[in-house]
Amino acid sequence: MGTSQSREDRITDSESEEEYDEEEEQEEEQYDDASSDHQNAQSSSSTSSGTGKSIDDIDVKLKSLKLKYNSPQQSSPNLKNPVKLYLHIGGNTPKAKWVISEKLTSYSFTKKNDDDDDDSCWFLEVGSKVKARVSTEMQLKMFGDQKRVDFVDKAVWALKFLTDEEYRNFVTQFQNCLFENVYGMEASEENKVKVYGKEFIGWAKPEAADDSMWEDAEDRSLDSTPVKRSQELMEEFEEAANGGVQSLALGALDNSFLVNDSGVQVYRNFNRGINAKGICVKFDAGGSRIGGNSSNSTPKKALLMRAETNMMLMSPANEGKPNATGLKQVDIETGKIVTEWKFEKDGVDVTMRDITNDTKGSQLDPSESTFLGLDDNRLCQWDMRDRKGMVQNIATSDSPVLHWTQGHQFSRGTNFQCFASTGDGSIVVGSLDGKIRLYSKTSMRQAKTAFPGLGSPITHVDVTYDGKWVLGTTDTYLILICTLFTDKDGKTKTGFGGRMGNKIPAPRLLKLTPLDSHLAGNNNKFHGGHFSWVTENGKQERHLVATVGKFSVIWDFQQVKNSAHECYRNQQGLKSCYCYKIVLKDESIIESRFMHDNFAVSNSPEAPLVVATPMKVSSISLSGRR
Repeated sequence: MGTSQSREDRITDSESEEEYDEEEEQEEEQYDDASSDHQNAQSSSSTSSGTGKSIDDIDVKLKSLKLKYNSPQQSSPNLKNPVKLYLHIGGNTPKAKWVISEKLTSYSFTKKNDDDDDDSCWFLEVGSKVKARVSTEMQLKMFGDQKRVDFVDKAVWALKFLTDEEYRNFVTQFQNCLFENVYGMEASEENKVKVYGKEFIGWAKPEAADDSMWEDAEDRSLDSTPVKRSQELMEEFEEAANGGVQSLALGALDNSFLVNDSGVQVYRNFNRGINAKGICVKFDAGGSRIGGNSSNSTPKKALLMRAETNMMLMSPANEGKPNATGLKQVDIETGKIVTEWKFEKDGVDVTMRDITNDTKGSQLDPSESTFLGLDDNRLCQWDMRDRKGMVQNIATSDSPVLHWTQGHQFSRGTNFQCFASTGDGSIVVGSLDGKIRLYSKTSMRQAKTAFPGLGSPITHVDVTYDGKWVLGTTDTYLILICTLFTDKDGKTKTGFGGRMGNKIPAPRLLKLTPLDSHLAGNNNKFHGGHFSWVTENGKQERHLVATVGKFSVIWDFQQVKNSAHECYRNQQGLKSCYCYKIVLKDESIIESRFMHDNFAVSNSPEAPLVVATPMKVSSISLSGRR
């Protein structure tokens, strides 16, 4: 395991361009496979790789000695959009550094056909070295105080601008080109209103948004105990997981579970993490235990119910698609299938792409007989009892049918992808077009609030127990949304309970630095963003965690909400937080989740983090020292 902390390096250019030319061929493999460099790094918090003086100090000295051009514009008077281009080499090794790629070159935004798409789109070209499609995959990061931007294009690059005005012009052009590439229309004020709506214009113009709700939230989060800067992450347990791990089902009581290719492994919950009990319920072809002939694929979704004595297992009906036609109900104590349920509405078979508990804590209810279901255009609640409220007699039915108690089949085009429930049963749903919808606990027919999103598909969504915060996961960033608003009577409500008015806070983005994004490996897409886990009114979630490649990335929730946080200085556009801790594994991570708040010890700011890879499961403590 390795730990790392995000960093903001100042560029030094003490190396000459000639030195880089000599090293370029030798270093080429390093940044093509930079993730391997990161794996070999020492298990410590990373520090700034810029150990020399800043580029600004060097420039001043060179100019005073007249060893450098007096002005780039004077040496190249016809050069439009002049910039200095730097390349980061050495990954996360001790030899990592910035080197000058081109002392003086120019950039341009050009519109041309994409190789993967017939439509034309905007590209950023810098000299002869960079040609990148303008997208969130570039992971552009701004350093306003240094007149600099960093980004990824097969390697990690930096542009240093000569004046503040040129820097700001670049950022504005980049954001306009990104808008047009995402939405297929020019970034005019009129088109921004079309995309976001008048109520959400603060998403397009964050400087005009009302941030007071974020600041009020800071005062209300008195329960939060932030991680101290000196605290390190520490691995408590690491165990083999028998291979092929598909999903993680954490329990709030005695046990947690890993579903893999061969069965369900049982783990004991402790204050320091989860530890294998040596029990594994095997899949077989007989049907008496988990498995059976009805589905040949390994379950991808596991849901605990009835005080964590039962587990619902859902397998995709077709390879490559998550949608299922039914699920298996397993008695955890006996390890046997209680029944195999079918999804059906009005006598017609239907599919579900996801299931979840009615509320954030309902898996602890021993009488729980209902759960929520989601498909591309369906949102509903299923009941394991018959229409008279009685538990169905499985012995008299070959294929029991779940009862559709409430819900709605929407017209085509909603493209639901994921959902989650709050402590009171309100529901948040993420969609392929990036929209995030909030439904009250009383109606699934019409969303109380629909956030427009930023164009990237929402692949996973979570919500705090109190419903005040929503976390959406996309491939390249997390989006944190405050649902609080003040109604016409001056009362503070959430968007689950009423339509939010004009004063809607702008969201905040959680991102990797360009360097960390590159080091995460080829499969560097975010997935499974979660809040830490509480099931009690008055308690506040303290951290957020998401997985990207071989990294588990942890943010301090209170720090992200703090409007005065140093990450937000000198930024244009939506506030983006780059302060996080990284847990590094030696293979791609399947899932990262915090255990229930019950398992947080007195000297720790959080319950342990459980990290599952295909071959291993680890428990990480945030307490630093025992």
